[in-house]
Amino acid sequence: MCEFVSWIKKDNTVIFLTGDDVFHSKRGKELQKYSQDPDDLSGHGAIRWFYDFTGGVDKECTDFTTPDNFPKKIVKAIKSGKMRGLGISKQLLTKQAYAEYKKIERQALAEYEKIWRLAWAEYKKIRRLALAKYEKIEQRAYAEYEKIRQRAFWDLFNNEKNRSKAWC
Repeated sequence: MCEFVSWIKKDNTVIFLTGDDVFHSKRGKELQKYSQDPDDLSGHGAIRWFYDFTGGVDKECTDFTTPDNFPKKIVKAIKSGKMRGLGISKQLLTKQAYAEYKKIERQALAEYEKIWRLAWAEYKKIRRLALAKYEKIEQRAYAEYEKIRQRAFWDLFNNEKNRSKAWC
C-alpha cells in the first residue's frame, strides 16, 4: 500500500491524484470500482491506472512538518483542500485544531460503532434464522433419503435371491 501523499515523477512532471480526481470525476468513479483497496486510491498503481501510463519514478512522503518535502504542485493541492478524502496528517494542523479533530473523530467513531453493533446483531439474527431454516430443510431431506435408502435395502433383502448365502 502506498502512503499519503504519493506521486510519480515522469519526464520532469509530477503526477498525482487529488480527491477531486478520485471522487468527482468519471474516471475516478471507475478507479473506485477497479481498486481492490480503498486505502490505495491515491497510490502509484492508482495514478498509473487513472492516467493510463507506465514508467516514471515512484515517490511518496509522510513527513508533513514542512511543505519543502513535497513538490510545489502537491503543496498547492494540499493548501487548496484538493486532497480531501485521500489522507490525513496530524502535522498539517495546530495542536488545538488537532485536538478538535480528535474530538470529532471520537464522536464519529462512537456513532460508527453503534451502527456497526446494530448491523452485527441484525446479521447474527438473520444468520440464526437462516441456519434454523436450513437445518429444518436439511433434516427433512435427510429423513426422505433415509426412508428411501432403508426401503430399497429391505425390499431387496426381502427377496431371498438377493440375500448373501449366510442369510438364505
